[in-house]
Amino acid sequence: MEHPPKTISRDAIALQLWTIRDAMASDADSALRRARAAGFAAVEVAPLPPGLTPGHLAECLARHGLSVSSIHGELPTAANIDSLLGLAHACGCSKAIWHGWPRDPRFDSLAGLRDLIAACNQAGSIARDSGLRFGIHNHWWEFDPVEGVAPIRLFHESLDPEIFWQLDVYWARTAGADPASVLSELAPRVGSIHWKDGPAVHGEPMTALGGGILDLPRVFRSLVSPVDWVIELDDCATDPLEAAQRSLAYLESLRGDPEPAG
Repeated sequence: MEHPPKTISRDAIALQLWTIRDAMASDADSALRRARAAGFAAVEVAPLPPGLTPGHLAECLARHGLSVSSIHGELPTAANIDSLLGLAHACGCSKAIWHGWPRDPRFDSLAGLRDLIAACNQAGSIARDSGLRFGIHNHWWEFDPVEGVAPIRLFHESLDPEIFWQLDVYWARTAGADPASVLSELAPRVGSIHWKDGPAVHGEPMTALGGGILDLPRVFRSLVSPVDWVIELDDCATDPLEAAQRSLAYLESLRGDPEPAG
């Protein structure tokens, strides 16, 4: 298949702000200005650095014409939903995603997994009752068998239908899975993709898209419905924003975006 289905989303490709976390902690306004200058029109919000309030973040986003595709944070609970909702309203965003970090010890057993799934379903209900869509971001441990069961499949089968996956293709590949096959298996629950590339080896830095071992065109060809696209580099041996900018150009070329005007 040479071209994607016509249903593929043409929304702005977002930059996960964790990619430029040091710059955000130092001077959020300057960091967001540079992200906009690099070609990004949207971002995905990471947990805010100390001293950065939702209100100030919203002012900076508006100043530089940046929209917010989704917000990464803790599992929504009765104790933190007001804080999460305040951030979502400030950013004009209705999607909250559990970043899933660090590895939850409940991945150690099937009983623990079932308890965690119940907690995720409860989080989804709390988010929904507050007007938010709730999603879950994977790492590599969702693919490590627990008592002979792949956690990602157990989650997929047991989560509330309204909870969506944010599929991180890099961590899937690092776990030894084929991201394109995972995408096909998890659809239509997949609502967002974290696009990453690199050696897919723990402890080694990521690269700009197209510079690693992932078969990203094959992942692209596996898309059958609209999803959010997010670029993230957790660790990078080069300037992270420059690598993100190269990644943006790669994805725009992959999906056939026209050259920017001017």
